[in-house]
Amino acid sequence: MIGIVNYGIGNLASVQNAIQKLGEKAIITQDSQNLKSYSRLILPGVGAFGDAMRHLENSGMKEAVLEFAKSGKPVLGICLGMQLLFQKSYEFGEYLGLGLIEGEVVKFVPKDLEENQKIPHMGWNIVQQNKQSSLLQGLESPFYLYFVHSYCVKNLQNAIGVSQYGAEFASIVQKENIFGIQPHPEKSHNTGLKILQNFINC
Repeated sequence: MIGIVNYGIGNLASVQNAIQKLGEKAIITQDSQNLKSYSRLILPGVGAFGDAMRHLENSGMKEAVLEFAKSGKPVLGICLGMQLLFQKSYEFGEYLGLGLIEGEVVKFVPKDLEENQKIPHMGWNIVQQNKQSSLLQGLESPFYLYFVHSYCVKNLQNAIGVSQYGAEFASIVQKENIFGIQPHPEKSHNTGLKILQNFINC
């Protein structure tokens, strides 16, 4: 059974519906005490980094997520959830993240963008796989996924998929049992569902 962490940020139901469409049971949970009972964990997310971290800390969920990650069970962060996996974000200030993956979350720089590129980065974009991973098994690189974000990770140390928007950034990452995906697999049709299926199979 997959736990979807509810930390007061949106799009929980769409992630749950996508997982259940694949035949797996997914529970939206705010119960930090029982997090360890799940086989896998998803951190979804649409919203602000600082608000999300504050909610995780105040609810006791931050320590529970860190303990879960330490157990070796698979964890997947989606969009904001991916950004929370990193050490720090500069979204509307400076905030510490979960620190499960090295790197910082920074805003797209307007001077790096082409004339027709705006912030936020919104819509379909190419992902180029640059390392082997079970999360991307069965996908033919490059492939398209759906993005909505203004901040990104430019440290490619743990990137298994990279994209270009003005500059190159990490669109999919993995460090051992910790996975992150900046685009929304639940909004990316069959390719996104394949990634979620691969996570279920991890």
